[in-house]
Amino acid sequence: MSRTARACSAASARRPAASNRIGLRTEGPSLERAVSGELPSEGMVLGAVQVPPDGRPVVFLADHPTTGGYPVIAVVRESDLAAAAQAVPGTPVRFTVVCRR
Repeated sequence: MSRTARACSAASARRPAASNRIGLRTEGPSLERAVSGELPSEGMVLGAVQVPPDGRPVVFLADHPTTGGYPVIAVVRESDLAAAAQAVPGTPVRFTVVCRR
């Protein structure tokens, strides 16, 4: 697991009002990025957790873009996406590392 992913799972955040069907933004401590700026665009999947320049993770939801140019540090399990998408502003957000089977 990367240092950024460990930091993300240790941090506590909240869902701000700025979230929508494209992405669940997080409000809380910023993660330190190993590479600043944009990366080459790559395909994005539903649930991808991307870290933009402000260091606050964004979870891609139903209307997410097909490509993105920021680091992806994790993917939220499909079974957890509905709860993430329905979270109201102020809801605590916590990322937990799980192993794929």
